[in-house]
Amino acid sequence: MLLDNSSYAILNFELKRVGAGAGGSAARSLLDLSPPDLDFVKLAQGMGVEAVRAESSEEFAAAFKQALAEPGPHLVHAVLARGSGL
Repeated sequence: MLLDNSSYAILNFELKRVGAGAGGSAARSLLDLSPPDLDFVKLAQGMGVEAVRAESSEEFAAAFKQALAEPGPHLVHAVLARGSGL
């Protein structure tokens, strides 16, 4: 399972916690994981791993259930809101 919020959210949180959150757009861009948007499903498939992208909780539940029901490794790429924490 890959939880993807397109950001190093934990680092953003830590910067705010220590009072370093006002570094400007250049500093904030260092913690952004796009562009380019990575296609984790294709990367996994290129290595022979079954993979699927889930953009809703319903899609995630179905993909996770199917991955558990089949042998071998699987990747479920769960897309979260940009910058969201867990």
